[in-house]
Amino acid sequence: MKRFRFDRQVGHEIKQYESINAAISRIVRTQGPVSIGCIRIGPKGVLGYHPAVVDQLFLVVEGEGWVRGKDDSESVPISAGQAAFWEAGEGHESGSEEGMVAMVIEGEKLNPESYMPLLG
Repeated sequence: MKRFRFDRQVGHEIKQYESINAAISRIVRTQGPVSIGCIRIGPKGVLGYHPAVVDQLFLVVEGEGWVRGKDDSESVPISAGQAAFWEAGEGHESGSEEGMVAMVIEGEKLNPESYMPLLG
């Protein structure tokens, strides 16, 4: 067995897109075009507005915050156990007042609707 870290201390601060108090710890990249990371948004943190390079699934595993996409004029609340999905090219932003942790899966042709129920 091998053990690994993905806590904030081994992550990298996200400085692009006018982000505030946000960091990412890369988890794995597959042979195909898929990568998995862990994003930590600290208190009063923002991962600034930017386009998704490929399809992106943002799974909140701890805390709560907000997300928005290109068609959303206002942010939408999100909390642990919920996910947001942005298609390639879609502008998006996320943030939190108290802090949140999200696993991020990025890759071509992701289809979360085939496994997870939509929030109403």
